[in-house]
Amino acid sequence: MTTTLLRTAGELHARARTGRRAVVMTMGALHEGHATLIRAARESAGADGEVVVTVFVNPLQFGEGEDLDRYPRTLDADLGIAGQAGADVVFAPSADEVYPGGEPQVRISAGPMGERLEGAARPGHFDGMLTVVAKLLHLTRPDVALYGQKDAQQLALIRRMVRDLNFGVDIVGVPTVREDDGLALSSRNRYLSAAERRTALALSGALFAGRDRHAAQEALRARAREVPSTRARAEALGALGESRAAADAHAVATAAGPAAVRAAARQVLDAAARLTPPLTLDYLALVDPSDFTEIGDRFTGEAVLAVAARVGTTRLIDNIPLTFGTLGAAS
Repeated sequence: MTTTLLRTAGELHARARTGRRAVVMTMGALHEGHATLIRAARESAGADGEVVVTVFVNPLQFGEGEDLDRYPRTLDADLGIAGQAGADVVFAPSADEVYPGGEPQVRISAGPMGERLEGAARPGHFDGMLTVVAKLLHLTRPDVALYGQKDAQQLALIRRMVRDLNFGVDIVGVPTVREDDGLALSSRNRYLSAAERRTALALSGALFAGRDRHAAQEALRARAREVPSTRARAEALGALGESRAAADAHAVATAAGPAAVRAAARQVLDAAARLTPPLTLDYLALVDPSDFTEIGDRFTGEAVLAVAARVGTTRLIDNIPLTFGTLGAAS
């Protein structure tokens, strides 16, 4: 389909608008992960709606010493990928268009959630991210905006901002897209040498190890919940005595706990730290997605297992969702 390139909000606002407008925000260097978001936006907008893809490398999101200058800028290729995935418009404003008075004096604060994990590793990053997201939501005026779950903390903060500040827009998360070897798609993957990429696979490997440990333990716990209902099981536990029965019940109850998941993931990361080149871990965390605080051993509900690490000069992040306890097994 024909995709229109627009540079100013005035041009975007002048377009005749029918149906739902769905927006996908990017910093360019589009890949299959972005294309998946655009296809999801196309489905959300419907045949009569409009899909707008923003391409803007936001300087407020880059801290001192980060890769703003070398961040890939591939607008011509981005137009082709966006069009093939179903975008009607690529909105690629200049910094002057987004920040007409220079760097904004008034900004969105990410609050305590924005100071954890990625926020601790990259001070001020989430303030800059939320500020530009708020600006782009106002400039594009969508009905729905779609974001990848690979940036789980970012997605959680955008949802919180939209709720807390009463933005009239629906926020939709789209599952992470992975390459065949499991590495989460990222524009920064292109920086990795062949040897660095082999080491980088430890990020997804650690998450999958944690997920598999969790799934196995949840399956054990599910079977244990069924077995005590039989008379033979009850009699066997009774013969062992009350203390043995209590210990058995406690072991089953805690078998799928967060500590086991963290340990399984940590084992993979520790091994990768001994590779050449080594993986340098920033954090491994198992958190409540509502506030990104670490979950306790008796936690039940949805959680996020997240990791961030450096391989060479490239910093990568990844995560997977898990569900503990009464809500079921791993997602």
